Amino acid sequence: MQKKIFILISVLALLFASCKNKKVATTAHKSGPTIAEGFIVEPHIESENVEVPGSLLPFEETQIRPEVSGRIVTLNIQEGSMVKQGSLLVKLFDQDLQAQLRKLQVQLDISIRTAERQKDLLAINGISQQDYDLSALAVDNLKADIETTKIAISKTEIRAPYDGKLGLRNVSLGAYVSPSDIVTSIRQLNNLKLEFSIPEKYAKEISIGYKVKFRLDGGEKDHEAIVIATEGSVDQVTRTLKIRAIVKENHRELVPGFFAKVDLQLGNVTNALMVPTQAVIPLARTKQIILLRKDSAQFVNVVTGIRDSTYVQIVNGIRAGDTIVTTGLMSIRPKGKIKINVFNRYGKKL
Repeated sequence: MQKKIFILISVLALLFASCKNKKVATTAHKSGPTIAEGFIVEPHIESENVEVPGSLLPFEETQIRPEVSGRIVTLNIQEGSMVKQGSLLVKLFDQDLQAQLRKLQVQLDISIRTAERQKDLLAINGISQQDYDLSALAVDNLKADIETTKIAISKTEIRAPYDGKLGLRNVSLGAYVSPSDIVTSIRQLNNLKLEFSIPEKYAKEISIGYKVKFRLDGGEKDHEAIVIATEGSVDQVTRTLKIRAIVKENHRELVPGFFAKVDLQLGNVTNALMVPTQAVIPLARTKQIILLRKDSAQFVNVVTGIRDSTYVQIVNGIRAGDTIVTTGLMSIRPKGKIKINVFNRYGKKL
């Protein structure tokens, strides 16, 4: 009987030891290192890609109006045509002014001959100096009246102020127009202007000569413009700075009035530490990244900067050469053991 009890106790002891060894083995297996992917931080020259809306405008645009009221007797406006500077566009009725001019010119001729005769008489004391001075004054007055009439006649002519393209005309031959009437418009199309606004934090980075790229909605290609001026101050409502650039390119899709998407490379950083966006753990009051320290995980607080669709800049919290964890972040605990497969920025395994 004692022998059977001894055998039973021995079997139970063996079973207990076997279960204990399995539990230890299972525990050892569970406490093994977490497998994850990592990323080595390297400095790069980075900039933030900012897209802002803009508008294409004619470099110069003028509404053509008459200076004086009158009836149109000549109309040389071919809608949509190109004209040269100084080309006659509209001529108003001026026969009354022309008649007045001819009358003044006749009077001037008579006054000039009278003044010449009196000058000869003055030389032999035939008349007084005052009589001669009045004759000379009459000549000067007539010359001034003729100049005034010529100016009035010139105001009956509307000429192109510069080389450009005419718009649609709003009047017809024989119509009576006044200075409030718009006859047509003219646009200078050799160059265009591009206007857009940027956030105030980038205001110091845009200066005269800065090159920007833009594309029109449904456009075929990217175009280039050069900044020629900036507004003197930031808009107090929108907190943006208005920029004006010149477009010297001549392309059929560049039409004044079109909406443009302006692509700017701003916020240039020389030694930016960029990490994959999924490596940053957002918290309520801060952001964290998991660093590999020997074979353990270390959680550190970081400050982020510029970003793109894939990477974000770390301004404070890490250094170049650090290895950060990019996958399995939810299963890693502080000081937990981790084993990492390291990749560089271009997805190559190191």
